[in-house]
Amino acid sequence: MKTTRIDEELERELAGVAERCDCELAHASFAGGTLRLILDREDGDLGLTHCEAVSRQVSALLDTFDFGASRYTLEVSSPGLDRQLFRPRDYERFVGRRVRVTWRSPETGKRTDPGTLEAFAAEGGGQIRLRPDGQEDAWTIPLAEIEVARLEIEL
Repeated sequence: MKTTRIDEELERELAGVAERCDCELAHASFAGGTLRLILDREDGDLGLTHCEAVSRQVSALLDTFDFGASRYTLEVSSPGLDRQLFRPRDYERFVGRRVRVTWRSPETGKRTDPGTLEAFAAEGGGQIRLRPDGQEDAWTIPLAEIEVARLEIEL
């Protein structure tokens, strides 16, 4: 499924709507005729009322932007328990948590490793320190090499 880049101006407007509804836009994507907005809150207390409020206001906003050349579906949701880490601040926020990182190393190719996110550094485009399960040493992985990172559900 091909993902279409969302216009920067529209993304700023979407983030503004989320902020006015007391939450933040964690990620926005448009693929397969579906505009997906993932919302979050620093305190993690994102409810259905937040999603409903953002959905109503975004629907009106999209009309003014003349969004989509044809029909589309709008999905507004929380990031979920196994949330994907999208932005540098997500990595910073979840230091100390268990994650599953899929990344492409120039030396070893693509790999997926579960472990503990030990640190995040913003310098040089950003990098994380991951201690893989069962390993003594932690690895430093540049954000540019990460394809997807998700929190592991801890019960």
